[in-house]
Amino acid sequence: MKFHPKTLVSLATLFFICTTLFAQTDATEAYILTYKNIAIRQMNEYGIPASIILAQGSLESGNGKSRLAVKAHNHFGIKCHGWKGATIYHDDDKKNECFRKYNSPNESYKDHSEFIRYRERYRFLFNLDIKDYKGWAHGLKAAGYATNPNYATLLIRIIEKYSLFKYDNLSQGLPTTPDKITQFNELLPEKSSNLYSISLSRPLYTKNGVACIRANKNDTYSSIAKEFGLFRRELLRFNDLSKNRDLTENTIVYIEKKKAQGNRELPKHIAEKGETMYNISQKYGIRLKKLLKLNSMNKKSTISQGDIIKLR
Repeated sequence: MKFHPKTLVSLATLFFICTTLFAQTDATEAYILTYKNIAIRQMNEYGIPASIILAQGSLESGNGKSRLAVKAHNHFGIKCHGWKGATIYHDDDKKNECFRKYNSPNESYKDHSEFIRYRERYRFLFNLDIKDYKGWAHGLKAAGYATNPNYATLLIRIIEKYSLFKYDNLSQGLPTTPDKITQFNELLPEKSSNLYSISLSRPLYTKNGVACIRANKNDTYSSIAKEFGLFRRELLRFNDLSKNRDLTENTIVYIEKKKAQGNRELPKHIAEKGETMYNISQKYGIRLKKLLKLNSMNKKSTISQGDIIKLR
C-alpha cells in the first residue's frame, strides 16, 4: 500500500505528538513515585495536602527536569524573598530573577511547606479540609503563589489525572491550624488572674495564654487600666510601651505580662510588608525584649518582607 507524502507527514506528526504525550505521562508518574513519600510526610508535619504538594512540584519543576530543579534543586519555583541561603538567577516573569538554591530536593520540599505555613497570606488555607484539593488550588492562586491565571486549573488537572487525592487519605495527626493557635479565646471568670478584675462590660480573651482585650473606639490606656484595676504604667509595660499613646479601635491590649515565647506548633513567622517586631510581638503575645533576643536583634533593628522571625 502506498501513502501520499502528505499522509506520511501527518502520520509522522501524529506519532510524534503521541510519543511526546506518553513521555510526559511517564515522566509525571515517575516524578510522583519518587516524591510521594516526602509529600505525605510534609502533609502530616505541616498540614498541606500531599496532592497539592505533588501537583505543585510536578508543575513548577517540569517533573524535576527544569533548569531550577536540576541546577538548584528548586522544585517549587520559590524566589528569594528575603532568603539568606544560596541563590540562582533565572528568567521568569522578569529577566534574571533571584531564586532559592537548595542542597537537595528534600530541602526544597521542606522550605515549600514552611513558605506556606508561616506566611500570613496563606493562613486561611489551613481552615480548609485536608481533602479539599480544589479549595487549596484556588486558594493558592488567590493568595498570589503564581501569576498564571490558569494555575488552579492546572493543579487540579494533574491531581485528578493521576489520582493524587488518594494520598490525602493518608493524613494523620495533623498539626493545629495557625488560625487556631493565634486566635482569641474567651477567658472565663474562674480562669482569671489576681493581677486584674473581670470586667462585665466587655469580652475578655487570651492570646498565647495571655489575657487581653480588643480596644473600643473611645478607650485609652488610662481608662482600660482603671477598668481592670491596674496602674497605667503597669498596663503600658504589659504592652511593651514606655509612654502613653493613642489607641485605635480593635487594637490588642494585654492586661497581664506576655510570654517569653510563642506556641510550639508555630515556631516562626515570615514577615509581611510593613510589619515591625513590635507588631509581631503583639500578634503572638510575646514580650518584645524576648522576641528581639530570640532573633539576635535590638530595638533599632528593622525587618523586611520575607524575613524569618523566630517565635521560640
